[in-house]
Amino acid sequence: MAAQSHFEGQSVNRTPLFDGEDYTYWKTSMEYFLQGFNFQIWSIVEEGDLVVLNNRDNWTEDDRKKISLNYKAESILCCALSKKEFNRVSACKSEMELWEKLRITYEGTDKVKETRIDILVTQYERFQM
Repeated sequence: MAAQSHFEGQSVNRTPLFDGEDYTYWKTSMEYFLQGFNFQIWSIVEEGDLVVLNNRDNWTEDDRKKISLNYKAESILCCALSKKEFNRVSACKSEMELWEKLRITYEGTDKVKETRIDILVTQYERFQM
């Protein structure tokens, strides 16, 4: 397994793989990868799908490009996840929801973060030699 990690991230054409460990590193690497690949794809992950209002029969070329970018964002994110992580988020309806679910799973909500900080501060204040 160490050999795989050695090669991960060596190519700008290959997404960083997330296997459930070191989420912060993966998240940052994935942000850089998506922004470098196509900034619109990063916008889709961060802000939500590009909206197409026309019916499928009336799609314009611009509508097709939007749909294509939405699917590319989904594909890139899914390819960057191990099977275990993919199963955790496979029910998500959008790329933004998928990204947020991973964030909450591995970083916690703001309230959880504040609670952790409070606990650590209390432990520090009680610490005695």
